[in-house]
Amino acid sequence: MGGLPRVSPWVLCEAGRLLRCGLSQVEVAAAVGIGYSTLLRYLANDDVAMFQERRRRPGTLSLMQREEIRVGIELGRGDTEIAARIGCARSTVWREIARNGGRRVYRAGVADNRAARNACRPRQGRTLERPQVWARVQELLLTKKWSPQQISRTLRSEHPGETEWCVSHEAIYQAIFVQSKPELRKQLAACLRSGRVRRVQHGRASRGGNGIVGMINISERPAEADDRAVPGHWEGDLIIGAYGRSAVATLVERSTRFGMLIKIDSKNAAHVADRIAEHVVTLPAHLARSITWDQGSELADHARFSVETKIPVFFCDPHAPWQRGSNENWNGLVRQFLPKGTDLSVHTQNELDNIAALLNERPRMTLEWQTPAQRFERLVATTP
Repeated sequence: MGGLPRVSPWVLCEAGRLLRCGLSQVEVAAAVGIGYSTLLRYLANDDVAMFQERRRRPGTLSLMQREEIRVGIELGRGDTEIAARIGCARSTVWREIARNGGRRVYRAGVADNRAARNACRPRQGRTLERPQVWARVQELLLTKKWSPQQISRTLRSEHPGETEWCVSHEAIYQAIFVQSKPELRKQLAACLRSGRVRRVQHGRASRGGNGIVGMINISERPAEADDRAVPGHWEGDLIIGAYGRSAVATLVERSTRFGMLIKIDSKNAAHVADRIAEHVVTLPAHLARSITWDQGSELADHARFSVETKIPVFFCDPHAPWQRGSNENWNGLVRQFLPKGTDLSVHTQNELDNIAALLNERPRMTLEWQTPAQRFERLVATTP
């Protein structure tokens, strides 16, 4: 690691996951139990690969299932009974126990870590496995400074019909950035037009620069939410205080225009999700069908939020505030009480509730001069 402190790969993986969820580097270092300076050194070091979250292959045992196996062993249960409890074949339980030392020494955590190590793919990419191709790629990079796409096209034209010379530009990029020789990797990467020494992700979630993993676009939101005929679909956002140091979360129900103001202490994704969850779980199920948010990273923890609340979260297109117009209108009304350039952290939740009540009791022309509170209370009283 070039003089770096020794840190477990699983700690680095967890640090990467927390960073992608929107936590600050200081918060991540404290959460995984390493020093802040140590985390910075790993992030800045060219020899450290990009953090990747572990993905379990479907059908494999989870850590929770392995804990069930351990408990079953301690209670003296047979393999058949344990298998029935965790929903797998008896042979799966037998092999799991046998490959991890038997019943006397089986430990769930040790077994899970061993499975993760064995699941790693040590094989190199096809470009590095073919020395003649890799040599030609290096030649064109170092001498002509060609881009990987130009190299890919040239190799195909130089060797028509020879499949071993068919290599995509993405494969060339990967061969450069996973090169095991640090000095060679730096030398080759320096020949790229970007000059980067680390690969930049190009997945769907990272294209907008928001770091939101598994984002579900508003185009997949149920059609019933569009015409406001069915209640229970909400729009949300943050309003920001002076110097970006404080914020308040806002939620508006689309059909009634009933709004909430939620005090938050930081824009940390996990904290924002928890605070919103505390409010929406108090709603009747028919009034909590979905939430539409902008692409701010403050709701990057949307997947956990949806699992815990059973409420899906949809994200608007970039720079399209009209897709959550009710919320934009509500935020404008809120600014009468929470002006821009002021510290929003000084307001308590009770004060925010009082402001929301004042706004919800205003008659609206769009509601035929009824109030959002009247419309919403009517829906609460009418349980399907």
